[in-house]
Amino acid sequence: MASESGKLWGGRFVGAVDPIMEKFNSSIMYDQRLWEVDVEGSKAYSRGLEKAGLLTKAEMDRILSGLDKVAEEWAQGTFKLNPNDEDIHTANERRLKELIGETAGKLHTGRSRNDQVVTDLRLWMRQTCSKLSTLLWALIRTMVDRAEAERDVLFPGYTHLQRAQPILWSHWILSYAVALTRDSERLLEVQKRINVLPLGSGAIAGNPLGVDRELLRAELNFGAITLNSMDATSERDFVAEFLFWASLCMTHLSRMTEDLILYGTKEFSFVQLSDAYSTGSSLMPQKKNPDSLELIRSKAGRVFGRCAGLMMTLKGLPSTYNKDLQEDKEAVFEVSDTMSAVLQVATGVISTLQVHHENMVQALSPDMLATDLAYYLVRKGMPFRQAHEASGRAVFMAETKGVPLNQLSLQELQTISPLFSGDVSHVWDYGHSVEQYSALGGTARSSVDWQIGQVRALLRAQQA
Repeated sequence: MASESGKLWGGRFVGAVDPIMEKFNSSIMYDQRLWEVDVEGSKAYSRGLEKAGLLTKAEMDRILSGLDKVAEEWAQGTFKLNPNDEDIHTANERRLKELIGETAGKLHTGRSRNDQVVTDLRLWMRQTCSKLSTLLWALIRTMVDRAEAERDVLFPGYTHLQRAQPILWSHWILSYAVALTRDSERLLEVQKRINVLPLGSGAIAGNPLGVDRELLRAELNFGAITLNSMDATSERDFVAEFLFWASLCMTHLSRMTEDLILYGTKEFSFVQLSDAYSTGSSLMPQKKNPDSLELIRSKAGRVFGRCAGLMMTLKGLPSTYNKDLQEDKEAVFEVSDTMSAVLQVATGVISTLQVHHENMVQALSPDMLATDLAYYLVRKGMPFRQAHEASGRAVFMAETKGVPLNQLSLQELQTISPLFSGDVSHVWDYGHSVEQYSALGGTARSSVDWQIGQVRALLRAQQA
């Protein structure tokens, strides 16, 4: 149990710790978020000790009852921290001793804070991944519902921020929904690797007292146990993977918000944010700023920084546990909070977004059908490279004459190729252009319907 200094490790040391070092070393102000899983892990470990003959049943029952009281105090907000509580484990064990006496000192038998803290973190992250998965699914469903409701709206597609080809607005929405389904799949994979039990590994060498790790695994509902005690206490691959998952998900969300910020400007006027997700200017009364989208975009940098920071922490560590690993929890907590907020705000933005269909259609221009003009010639038997060149010459002719591409006369087009005939007029139909891309994954209505069905099926499979 704790020494007279109140430290779990104090027996070896003489004198007080420098107050600055005390504060520098402490993690209780943020790792107290682990109180519930710390109690859960300790209860499972007490049952393991009882099965190993290291606790009597009466002792185990006293410990379990005391831990229930500790949890009740945390839940009710009445738990009082002590200046010597350097982390959540110290705090809970100190309070347990106050409640049940010296029996509490048996709880830590064969256990190290090294395997205790990583067990707590895995338990907490397992819960958090489930919550984030639910929020991510809600966003994807909202996007798919929106795509289904607006699947007939024509929209200019862009490459290099230049008008490229006509597409369906729903095709744009689904492009990000599909990216987020990969993020959802990745998060479930990360959760599987989080769900591995390190408890029973001790500080480095394992547990010498006959504690049944399979019992601990079943008690805490882990999918597997760690294979090596040295690796178990020091590896933070699962943290790095979680932070990378968040970074990649934020990349997709940041790109989507960048598109929406542009589409919401007066220059585009394709969409308009709900007032619920906008703010005004302190100086210019006419302004309606897309702060929700800008903040999502900016949070990506915060998440990336946490991922890079942890990787830099891990890269130079010698084997087994080092106190550097205390840095993992702040990164996980901050990124979890950020992702939770971002996913909920993004869902709100998408569900309330106003789409100006007429402005989208007006932004379509005949030059966006230049590729269709080339395909027209391909269908007439011309090799694509020649058709591409011929279409380019038509674009140049229209620009030289200062007229839209569809205003070139048949006679003018025939100076470029005799394959042009009266049916070339069908090329200038934007709806016809979209519908020709009917191959699976394309922007035609039939393909969009297929995509919607596929994404819905993926969501059902992931939630099964």
